[in-house]
Amino acid sequence: MGKAESTMEQDTHSSKVEQDADTALESRHCLKGCSQAHNQQPKHSSCALGMDPELLKLLQELKLSDLIILSAWIPTFALNSSSASPARDRGVLIRRERERAAGKKEFDVKQILRLRWRWFSHPSQGSAGSGGCHQQEGYEHRGTPVQNRLKSHSRDRNGLKKNSSPVHHNILAPVPGPTPLHPRSMHSWQQHSLVEQLRSGENSPKNCAQHNSHKEESAKAAQELQMVTEQNADESAERLSSTSSSLGMSTNGSDEYFQSTNHAEQTFRKMENYLQQKQLCDVLLIAGDQKIPAHRLVLSAVSDYFAAMFTSDVREAKQEEIKMEGVEPEALKALVHYAYTGILELKEDTIESLLAAACLLQLSQVIEVCCNFLMKQLHPSNCLGIRSFGDAQGCTELLKVAHTYTMEHFIEVIKNQEFLLLPANEIAKLLSSDDINVPDEEAIFQALMMWVRHDLQNRQRDLGMLLSFIRLPLLPPQLLADLENSPMFADDLECQKLLMEAMKYHLLPERRSMMQSPRTKPRKSTVGALYAVGGMDATKGTTTIEKYDLRTNSWIQIGTMNGRRLQFGVAVIDNKLYIVGGRDGLKTSNIVECFNPVTKAWTVMPPMSTHRHGLGVAMLEGPMYAVGGHDGWSYLNTVERWDPQARQWNYVASMSTPRSTVGVAALNSKLYAVGGRDGSSCLKSMECFDPHTNKWSLCASMSKRRGGVGVATYNGFLYAVGGHDAPASNHCSRLSDCVERYDPKTDAWTTVAPLSVPRDAVGICPLGDRLYAVGGYDGHSYLDTVESYDAQNNEWTEEVPVNIGRAGACVVVVKLP
Repeated sequence: MGKAESTMEQDTHSSKVEQDADTALESRHCLKGCSQAHNQQPKHSSCALGMDPELLKLLQELKLSDLIILSAWIPTFALNSSSASPARDRGVLIRRERERAAGKKEFDVKQILRLRWRWFSHPSQGSAGSGGCHQQEGYEHRGTPVQNRLKSHSRDRNGLKKNSSPVHHNILAPVPGPTPLHPRSMHSWQQHSLVEQLRSGENSPKNCAQHNSHKEESAKAAQELQMVTEQNADESAERLSSTSSSLGMSTNGSDEYFQSTNHAEQTFRKMENYLQQKQLCDVLLIAGDQKIPAHRLVLSAVSDYFAAMFTSDVREAKQEEIKMEGVEPEALKALVHYAYTGILELKEDTIESLLAAACLLQLSQVIEVCCNFLMKQLHPSNCLGIRSFGDAQGCTELLKVAHTYTMEHFIEVIKNQEFLLLPANEIAKLLSSDDINVPDEEAIFQALMMWVRHDLQNRQRDLGMLLSFIRLPLLPPQLLADLENSPMFADDLECQKLLMEAMKYHLLPERRSMMQSPRTKPRKSTVGALYAVGGMDATKGTTTIEKYDLRTNSWIQIGTMNGRRLQFGVAVIDNKLYIVGGRDGLKTSNIVECFNPVTKAWTVMPPMSTHRHGLGVAMLEGPMYAVGGHDGWSYLNTVERWDPQARQWNYVASMSTPRSTVGVAALNSKLYAVGGRDGSSCLKSMECFDPHTNKWSLCASMSKRRGGVGVATYNGFLYAVGGHDAPASNHCSRLSDCVERYDPKTDAWTTVAPLSVPRDAVGICPLGDRLYAVGGYDGHSYLDTVESYDAQNNEWTEEVPVNIGRAGACVVVVKLP
């Protein structure tokens, strides 16, 4: 019975809606005729809206669809039976909104929305007597609790809310109708409300005389309503802009764009609930003895592996159960949970299985966080295992970091069980690296012997192959002699061959230049670091000290001198830098200071007997020598020697020629002074000092005169690099890129490959198997470029530049602690 009554009610309501639509259409045709002679009495009830010509002209242009849409979006008009001004005021507003949509021939939904927003969405702030205030009445409690509004308002059967306020007892304020059970019912109710208002005009007919009598009053009310409406529109725009920002809503004129900020999170949370309740799951992942339900869409969105599986024409794409071979069940379960929640728990005991599963499923973000977790866990006891695991899984960054850690902490790594259990091929990879951080080559040799002895019977056969990665020529001669008679090496021909090669390297030092090989190249950590101290720069002298490390291939500043010095000398004693003499401006100094690279501390040492700048400094069999220079008045040929044991300076035999900006180096127990200036011109001559006879002797001269020449010993030869040639009366120096090599056995100079650019006052020093040229002056600027010389290939190669361009810097090597 109830169902039949409900059906009848719905049919009755539908008929009512159709009747209302017909009435609206008829009213529209009538209004067309009435607009031509609006001084006549309308014959339709819908024409009784005050006979305002502007309102009539607007409504006659509306289509039937516009009337229906208008009824769906705009609440019912409040009509005052005693005055036509409310209807006229609405006509003015409709006209204004119509003009605002200039260029549009139809009354579209956007205009209706704007009308509704400006007319009915904000409470009026005007006086009680204003027409605008009256028409906005009934919305003053918008936003207050429902219970409070129900106490002072009641609804009639049409959904119109009556205000019980005595001041506004004659005003019917439009409010939304009763909440419908269905959107279609709400739409029909709003259409019905509009048609009812059109019919209500029959009870209040108006003629043209009444229209003219209220024209002035309507204009005044329209102005007041316009002011209130525009004010409310501005306030509404501000609130809408604020609301749009918080909700991710973008407005552009009458268009709106909304974006939920937590839509994805809510969606995946719902999917997770479906997973927990095992609803809508369409695939079972089988790992071991566990079956893990999931949704194909979620897995494909997270994993490239599953995306390729489910979207390709393969067998698994249609299977409801998929076996995951080689995947730990708990790891797969954790990754499926991550696919829905984005949450992953990392533990030391499960991280490897988790990373292996993530690599298989191609979860790049999970791979990254797992690798970062393992990097933080690196320790000498596990770095080799993490290194091998990263290599097996194809995680190149993890492999690189673990390998670097192993090289840096090699001395601690070889004390752990992981090293002793490595296979021979992994041991070979470690021993062949130039980056192992060890004090000397003997430490690497002892590590190999420890690995072999751990399983001597099975590893003896690999000894010859692994010994080829040890740089035996760099081991002490005494150790090589002991190994030759050792039972472990006596019966192995490959080992005997390698030992003989190393013995020849020590027995024939004059032939070492012809015996160069990968086994004669020192490891990076065993050669020390290059230090560049002071020098002339664009600020007329830098006080900084920079260090270059072969392992990091970079220059870093590690300290500063106590004051500015130019044309000083530097030598290294017990891995400490001694800064000798120099000048500050025109003042020449005899001060000697000692710098400790480890503690960064400076110590003042006993001064020289003579003030010197432009001097040469070198170490020879323990003592330090200060050679030549300029004392501020004259060029010097005197030489002083510093005794580290007695901690004092003493004079030794003087050179035959005064020399300033001279290059000095020690080779084969002798001290060489090369080039320089003597007051009249640059020199190309060279002298040699023998400490045992305390005498200087002339040697073969260079092919060119050079002052400010860089001199160093490298591979058993003396090298003279760069410099300048200019007479004392001529300030236009000819800068040199020439490089010459002196062989003490033949007492002859040979020209080799030149520098890439001319360099005056260049710093020269050997590091490892190369000769480095640092900075200098090219005639225009102080250079920060660095290049190194490879004697085997007779070529110069550009290296990492220093941080500050400098000329006349003293460059030396210090063993790393």
